[in-house]
Amino acid sequence: MQQELSNVKVECVRGDIADQPDMDAVVNSANAQLRSGGGVAGALHAAAGPGLEQESQRHAPIEPGDAVITEAYDLPNDYVIHCLGPVYDDDEPSDSLLASCYREALKLADEKGIGKIAFPSISTGTFGYPVEAAARVAMHTIKRTRSELDNVVLIRFVLHTESDQRIYDDIRKELSL
Repeated sequence: MQQELSNVKVECVRGDIADQPDMDAVVNSANAQLRSGGGVAGALHAAAGPGLEQESQRHAPIEPGDAVITEAYDLPNDYVIHCLGPVYDDDEPSDSLLASCYREALKLADEKGIGKIAFPSISTGTFGYPVEAAARVAMHTIKRTRSELDNVVLIRFVLHTESDQRIYDDIRKELSL
């Protein structure tokens, strides 16, 4: 399901963030040390190989709401943008920090000339952010940020479950994205 917002399309799919060969960049829902871990970080680091963690270490640590960019190594993409989302109910204000992840990732992508970027559902795994609340923050941030993008033409949300995909897609439609 996709819809055009000005010159930026947004789509929500179910899939594996580490297997998005048609995307220029994928986003890592990272930890502060930018190391491999569980969930999205583990999947991306495993698929990318050791070079990703080695390069990432030059940027660590990062703070909640921050984003940094690295090469993608053995992934089928050009770049990985690492975002540290907030731990829900610990890192406050959670909604502002989560919105910052999306804004900063899109800003880095646009500055690098990246046209297509894939996001996971940042902070909704181990960090405990409720999926619906996270989806609202993500979609509202994209709606506010899209007019500032010169190079990004496709934003894809790659969701792990059918339920998550439905939630993201419903909110996308509700906001006319």
